[in-house]
Amino acid sequence: MTAVCHIRHSRHRGNGVPHNGTVRRRILALVGLLLLAAVLWWVESVDSGTTDDPSAPTASAQAQVDDLPAGLPAEVAQTLALIDDGGPFPYDRDGVVFENREGLLPDHPRGYWHEYTVPTPGAGDRGARRLVVGRAGEIYYTGDHYGSFRRIRDGSADTFPGGGG
Repeated sequence: MTAVCHIRHSRHRGNGVPHNGTVRRRILALVGLLLLAAVLWWVESVDSGTTDDPSAPTASAQAQVDDLPAGLPAEVAQTLALIDDGGPFPYDRDGVVFENREGLLPDHPRGYWHEYTVPTPGAGDRGARRLVVGRAGEIYYTGDHYGSFRRIRDGSADTFPGGGG
């Protein structure tokens, strides 16, 4: 009976509260896990080469500038390059389903159209410029937040990220 009581008291103070050594080990383990997570996050962000600047130029975006119709902002090429590469996209809403509520694009079932932000330099938010991409790869540009559209790429099933289904 004495040995059992001794073991019980060696782990706790008798009131169910662990000794400082146990608490210290748990805190150190938690701090260690947090540091490991921070290091892994940092390594991933360095390896991915991503940037928080959505208007940062890319090589593939520059290559596409010559293929764009006249009168489009240069940032369209950057967004096209991200779409063609499947991301990563700078805005959380990039890639969401565009519902075509305005009815200005050809009628298709829900989920056919997806929208992507075209960055507006100096804007404090996403701005009004978007690309809307169809499942078959056709792409429309709007500079006035869906008030009007301009077709900038014809579609074929192999141009849309993820196929044409």
